[in-house]
Amino acid sequence: MRFMSSSFVPASIVVMALAACVPQTTPVGTAAPAVVQPGAQPNAAHYAAFADGSFSVPTVPVEKVPAAYQRQEVAYSSNEPVGSIVINPAERHLYFITGKGTATQYGISVGKSGFEWSGVANITDRKNWPTWTPPKEMIERKPELEEWEKGMPGGPTNPLGARALYLTTNGVDYGYRIHGTPDWWSIGKNASSGCIRMINQDVVELYNRVQDGAKVVVLNADGSYPSKLKLPPKPVTKAKATPKATALPVATPIIVPKPMVMPAPVITTGAVAAAPAVEPAAPAVQSVAPTPPCPVALVNGVCPAN
Repeated sequence: MRFMSSSFVPASIVVMALAACVPQTTPVGTAAPAVVQPGAQPNAAHYAAFADGSFSVPTVPVEKVPAAYQRQEVAYSSNEPVGSIVINPAERHLYFITGKGTATQYGISVGKSGFEWSGVANITDRKNWPTWTPPKEMIERKPELEEWEKGMPGGPTNPLGARALYLTTNGVDYGYRIHGTPDWWSIGKNASSGCIRMINQDVVELYNRVQDGAKVVVLNADGSYPSKLKLPPKPVTKAKATPKATALPVATPIIVPKPMVMPAPVITTGAVAAAPAVEPAAPAVQSVAPTPPCPVALVNGVCPAN
């Protein structure tokens, strides 16, 4: 597929809006009145229930959807070729160019404050009942979505609805999509994280008409043509604080002074006191009486008279 020049910044922006696919119930916004072609009026039959594969798309109470946001053929001036898509966020309208000066207009929901984007992109993939995987930044904002970190299967309650058109800019997928939504009441409001939401019946109809590689232009907030891709600032990821190492207090040595005098032994009642130690007595020296002189001659040194 051929893509638009790098000077335009469209579809990639739509991709980042994936986070916006989670329903919001309090956004606000009003759309400019549509210029309806003579004889072309919103038709309740567009929003009737229908079976779609193994799922069914429920009826949308058309009387609760402002006429300006219902699908209709309108007069629309554009220099884009037939088959292109022009999105006007300020009006909450998506235009599918059908001819010179004509288009099919759809009501949409766009990015809430802080998630707006503009630029040029191309449709590089399309899916029926797509799987939705919340970005890690969205899970940080809404921890309850962690159960879908591996992907939420397609179905009637899936935030991407019945169809998804995947956008890239110069081959880069920024996470933006044009997709359906089960929350039809959010159409016409700033309710997403950047993705372009449509009523399920409308996105199925657009899916069947648009071609792969089709050009998508997302106008600036003031309605002017984008000269470059303008993306919302990246959400700040809260860094987990690393606990500081706490120095262990240095133990102060306890010095016990020696007693100047050893304490006397304590004698407990009923106990036998130890006898005081007695130094051994020096051996007694026996006195020896002097030997009288021998009156005769000694025999072998011994006096025979004794």
